[in-house]
Formats: sequence, C-alpha cells, structure tokens
Amino acid sequence: MSRSTSLLQQMTIFMTVVTGGGCATMYYLMQKNFAKSEYYRQALEQLNSNSTAMASLGAPPLKIHNIHLSDRHNRIDHSSAQLKIPVTGSKTGGYLYTTSTRDSLTNRWHLQQVVLKLRKGDTVEIFNNTQSEE
Repeated sequence: MSRSTSLLQQMTIFMTVVTGGGCATMYYLMQKNFAKSEYYRQALEQLNSNSTAMASLGAPPLKIHNIHLSDRHNRIDHSSAQLKIPVTGSKTGGYLYTTSTRDSLTNRWHLQQVVLKLRKGDTVEIFNNTQSEE
C-alpha cells in the first residue's frame, strides 16, 4: 500500500511541475508575441521619441514590463487594439495607454492615441491621431 501511495505522490509532483512549466511557457510566448506586434512597437517608438514623457519618467534607462494579461484595458481583436503597457524610468513609473486600428485594405496597424499616465497622477499626451467626423 505504501508503494502505491509513494507512486501517486511522485506522479502528482511530476504533473504539477509539467503543468506549471507549460503555463509559464505559454505566458512567456504570449508576452513575446505582444512585444513583436506592430501596435506595441509603434507605441513604444512614440514614447521613446517624446522627450517630455521620457524626462517625466527619468529615462533613459526605460524599462518596459510585461503586460498584465488579465487587465481589462488590454483588448485586441481583428480591427482594433487597446493596450496598457507598464513602464518605469529612474524617477517614476506609469502606464502607456495605446489605441490602434487595423486598416482592412493594407492589413497594417495605425496608432490612434498614445497617453502616458504617471504614478503621481500626471498625464502626458504623446500621440493623438483621432479625427473628428465632419
């Protein structure tokens, strides 16, 4: 009886390790896919080229953290993408809120808005391409 209990314990430990490793791998691959996406890279390029936002963060150095996958601000479908990207510099940190739309003809992403919201409450508008319909 103790032999079968020991075997069950070993199987449980093995399955726990395999499941945990699989979840960690999936999380890593999802983060990597976000980092390679066009809408993500365009937003970070806008941040890096905005001297006011970079100075507010105390960057360089600029650290881009992993996206919180369960955050309701992170929504992506076939025609639009909204992200909340955590960033920090040497002074403070905050979130880079981005909105992008996909052109159905060219299948390319176009930034609509990029806003940096700092921890201390300040907001820096980095890019705004929203056009009013007349």
